[in-house]
Amino acid sequence: MDNSYTIAVIPGDGTGPEVVNEGIKAMEAAAQRFGFALNFVRYPLGGEHYKKTGEILPDNVLDELRGADAIFLGAIGHPDVKPGILEKGLLLRLRFELDQYINLRPIKLYEGVATPLREKGPDDIDFVVIRENSEGLYAGAGGILKRNTADEVAVQESINTRKGVERCIRFAFDYCRSRNKRKKLTLCGKTNVLTYAFDLWERTFYEVASQYPDIETDYAHVDATCMWMVKNPEWFDVIVTDNMFGDIITDLGAMIQGGMGIAAGGNINPGGVSMFEPIGGSAPRYAGKQIINPLAAISSVQLLLEDIGEQKAAALVEAAVKKVLKNDIKDVSAGKMGYTTSQVGDMVAEYIKTGNSGV
Repeated sequence: MDNSYTIAVIPGDGTGPEVVNEGIKAMEAAAQRFGFALNFVRYPLGGEHYKKTGEILPDNVLDELRGADAIFLGAIGHPDVKPGILEKGLLLRLRFELDQYINLRPIKLYEGVATPLREKGPDDIDFVVIRENSEGLYAGAGGILKRNTADEVAVQESINTRKGVERCIRFAFDYCRSRNKRKKLTLCGKTNVLTYAFDLWERTFYEVASQYPDIETDYAHVDATCMWMVKNPEWFDVIVTDNMFGDIITDLGAMIQGGMGIAAGGNINPGGVSMFEPIGGSAPRYAGKQIINPLAAISSVQLLLEDIGEQKAAALVEAAVKKVLKNDIKDVSAGKMGYTTSQVGDMVAEYIKTGNSGV
């Protein structure tokens, strides 16, 4: 085979290993169908590994991950590990160290999936959020003075650099152009209050916009963005925003597209290794029960395949997901699908193998 890819796999915690297994089924079916090879390298990172070894992300593992073609992540989060330890030590460190400066979140409602938005359907909910992924409030700048006293002071600073902001905005314009739908890019911010950070964002946005005359541009405050995502989601094509606001509005996006069970995302370094994951958490209460929906993980496989250049394989994965959602599973919620986690993965893989994915 001419095309061979090394995929680093981090199954993670809780239900992560279960949904990763189904994502791998879909990848293997697509590779068989389109004639490319996959080499999976598994890394037992996460809460259990931390409890056993005290390690979160060893430097030698990080170096190995740099050499992969892509990273496939299940979920991170363990009930016996204090919140923040794994998130900062593993997820944020991977994003920062591997310079995955774009978080890519498609918000897409598929036929057969219920949305809480009255009178809205698949034609209305189909947009993408591009979130800056390596700066802002998540950069970790700040500290605490006089902890546990009446004079305690906590400071957390939002770091926004011209380089970081511009490369995110430029990626968004390029993505909007290649997506080739409404060709409209919306900057989401808070220019009336965050007058320093979003002055930089707004100036950069319109300076870069001058180089993309084919792209329509507009601006919306983050609170207005949330309102319009609920009232008129059809107004949006591509949204670009900072780290914190992106984190918030993409969870809202997941709800209007039907829930965490089908929400997928990518942490993108356009010139390096990128990481793909379902948006939902590790859901430890469901672990081992085979009731969690694997379609978010399988949809993240679609994004992974697009990233490594296997566009036809990615399109067939999406077509198979659409088929399952339209014709097979009853509900995207955990325990309500009418099938086990593994059975849903088997159906997707079979549709990919046979090509019987027309919708």
